[in-house]
Amino acid sequence: MAKRKTSKDYFGLGYIVSVILAIIPFTAWILGVCTRISEGKIVAGIVRIFFGWLIWIFDLILVIVNGKILRLLNC
Repeated sequence: MAKRKTSKDYFGLGYIVSVILAIIPFTAWILGVCTRISEGKIVAGIVRIFFGWLIWIFDLILVIVNGKILRLLNC
């Protein structure tokens, strides 16, 4: 039996739901900020507030490929 992909980001939502939310730029931006802040990465969350629209296409590709958003900063 094939393994089903599980989402690691966007609050543990399912893979299909995460991909749909990542396709919509505004929701991907908001959820990216919320995800980073909920991980305790305040600086990364603030960077996503201002530059999240630039990171959106990378988030979309990475959510489709491995279920995780892009992590540029680890602080």
